[in-house]
Amino acid sequence: MQRLKGFREFYPEPLPPGEAWSCDVRQHVFDAWRRVARRYGFREYDGPPLEPLALYTAKSGDEIVGQLFNFVDKGDEAVALRPEMTPTVARMVASVERAYKKPIKWFAMPQLFRYEAPQKGRLREHFQLNCDIFGEADPAADAEIVALLVDVLRGLGLTSEDFVVRLSSRKAWQGFFEAQGGREGMAYEFFQAVDKIEREDEATMARRLEPTGVTLEAVRHFIAAGEPTTELQGVLNNLHARGLGDFVKIDYGVIRGLAYYTGVVFEAFDRKGEFRAIAGGGRYDNLVRSLSGGRADMPAIGFGMGDVVLALLLKERGRLPSFASTVDVVVLLEDESLRPESLGVVQRLRDRGLAVDYSLVPMKGDKQFRRALEVGAGHTVRLDRDAVGLVARVKNLKTRAEQVIAVDDVAGHAFD
Repeated sequence: MQRLKGFREFYPEPLPPGEAWSCDVRQHVFDAWRRVARRYGFREYDGPPLEPLALYTAKSGDEIVGQLFNFVDKGDEAVALRPEMTPTVARMVASVERAYKKPIKWFAMPQLFRYEAPQKGRLREHFQLNCDIFGEADPAADAEIVALLVDVLRGLGLTSEDFVVRLSSRKAWQGFFEAQGGREGMAYEFFQAVDKIEREDEATMARRLEPTGVTLEAVRHFIAAGEPTTELQGVLNNLHARGLGDFVKIDYGVIRGLAYYTGVVFEAFDRKGEFRAIAGGGRYDNLVRSLSGGRADMPAIGFGMGDVVLALLLKERGRLPSFASTVDVVVLLEDESLRPESLGVVQRLRDRGLAVDYSLVPMKGDKQFRRALEVGAGHTVRLDRDAVGLVARVKNLKTRAEQVIAVDDVAGHAFD
């Protein structure tokens, strides 16, 4: 029985031959996501992995159904595995916003699902960091979100030589579309076409743009000019004041294809252009009102950062630590008559917070010692009887120095 296409299995390191996805790397990424988001004052939330299908069709139209894992459940309700988190959090915030002081700053790390053809950097499932600010329309919130994105990547060891955040604006694009005489009712199709400008050839792009009433030449000229709006300049100034200016640039080649974006939009890319976008997001001031039927109306901005491209980038740039050792101490049981006392030592060391392993069944001492080396343990502890009674022999496996201490002193020993 094989795993489904586009899904992953995560193994402890060292990875088995032919396997690419490390559970240790995933946890390393999760730890950084959570640590930096909390440093910015964001609170963690979560939502259901299964949602009403209408939550997504109401936002994106029926065409999104082809990209979803959806079905009719036993209660005859059309449902779907969540492909993104923004509709869920917008719905959640709309229902409870009176219970929280504004602005609301939340983050989540959901697993998301999309029925798409697997390719480099995109699978049928992935984990994602989602960070959102609700209830603040000022561009300062946009800058705060972008700064958080930058600091998450910096927290994983990446520098301004590794990535850049490309800033754009839906408002700027909407103004351009109208100034160019774009056809009424075709703005969304125009945004969708521009979103593909870096992935399709000239002829295809011209054909996509023709029904919108805007020429490819005009689009390329607008992108090349790259004049920041007042809103975008405010975001840039804010980020420069933090010392993060080297991580961002204005780039109207970014437009974000989703219909709900209303203002500043952005995407993070590796500088060498070897991977898909690392992260992306923007302002979506109308979504809460739309999903709540007008009961709540809150400006919002956020981003999502998937683990697939991020893990590939960290590996490619050599930014991953070694995960060889996860055990602090191995307790050796060479004298089975001392197993009860040895188990007491194991428990006391674990109660202290150390990672401790030992042989569950009788085993020769040399095999136990080799096992300690294989798991990368820092120390071994072996109980022994000498002339004065029961003692503990503590060996530092790096220096091979051994100390003999009282058994009662093992739990307080400095295993440096």
